[in-house]
Parts: sequence; structure tokens; C-alpha cells
Amino acid sequence: MIKEVIVVEGKNDSLRLKSFFDVETIETHGLGLSKETIAYIKEVNEKRGVILFLDPDSPGEKIRKRLNDEIPGLKNAFILKEDARTKKKVGVEHANKEVLEEALNNLVSYSEKKGDITMLDLYDLGLMGSDNSDEKRNILSRKYHIGKCNAKTFLKRINLLGISIDDLKY
Repeated sequence: MIKEVIVVEGKNDSLRLKSFFDVETIETHGLGLSKETIAYIKEVNEKRGVILFLDPDSPGEKIRKRLNDEIPGLKNAFILKEDARTKKKVGVEHANKEVLEEALNNLVSYSEKKGDITMLDLYDLGLMGSDNSDEKRNILSRKYHIGKCNAKTFLKRINLLGISIDDLKY
């Protein structure tokens, strides 16, 4: 039994998680996330805790950003697009049990303490502006379980986690 309630985008995501885990879910119904649903997620987070488990695509990231901005202390589970796709679709509902389990075992919570890494630091570390920057960010994104992201989102996520420049050197 997972103590926290998991927020997903739709009923197929809920069904997929429930087929493998003893879990309760809240569905956002995609980008149609209402103020009432946000208030409900906030209340549930205060009582039981909430895990955001959203699709690794643009709408999923928009929902994740909105909820993390409005409700402090949420836990985040990330999966990669290549681990959750069919030929035409991407989403939690398409991931296998091992991928879902790994994501749930490596939750990320953004702290109030923010790091002080800058875009210039990312440039100096080769994490942006070079031919293999995307590959380097992907390696670190996997290490810190923050999902695949562009340089700007990567910077925000590592700073929210309080990761240091030394942690990014490899």
C-alpha cells in the first residue's frame, strides 16, 4: 500500500497504477485541471501526502509545474518518454511495472532551500551550449530522477533540489 495519493492525468493512468500497486489516485483530466481539483489535492497533501505522476510530455509538465507552484511539498515521480510510449502515444499508462516501480522508489521533493547554480555554470560545465549538452543533462537527469528536460527546466529543478555545482561534475 502506498500511503500517499498519486495524482495522474487520466483514468487509464489510474488503471495502470492500480493494476500493479495498492494505491489511490486523483485524476486531473489533463490540462482541464480545475480550481476545485487543485484545492482537493492541497487538502489531501496536508493529510496524506501527494505524489505527482504525470506523463513525460508537454501537457504533463505544464500540470506538474502548476501544481508544484501552487502546492508546496508535493513529491514527484518521473519517467522518461522512451520508457512510456507506444508508436503514437506517450504516458504513464504505457509504462511497464519496473519503470513505474523505479519512479515510485525515487521520488523527488522540491525544498524551500534553493541552490544558486546559474545558466553560466551550466555553460561552463558543458550542460548547455555544446554539441553533447543534451546527453550530459540526460545522464544527470536520470541520476537525480528529475525527468528529461531542457537547460532552463534542468536549472530550475536542480536548484529546487539544492544540488551543488560539485554534484554536477562527473
